[in-house]
Amino acid sequence: MNEHEWAEVIGVIGMFVLLICVVTMTIWQVAKSLRAKAVLAREDSYKKLAEAAVSSQQATELQLAELGTQLTEMRDRMGTLERILKEVE
Repeated sequence: MNEHEWAEVIGVIGMFVLLICVVTMTIWQVAKSLRAKAVLAREDSYKKLAEAAVSSQQATELQLAELGTQLTEMRDRMGTLERILKEVE
């Protein structure tokens, strides 16, 4: 083989290496962007879940406060009823 043929072989090998590098980097970047989208979707679902948990806790707190108020009223009424019953005896 003469110098011209060697130059062509080296040029073809160089082009293949360049093509393989470009394809590899393209695949790598596409996979990286897909992973980033999956992470964002997962974070969004966790955020929605956390917001639902917080709203549920707030509703539970309101119900507990209402039940506490009702229980206090019931205690007052029971105390009054006990005093009336003691007076009647």
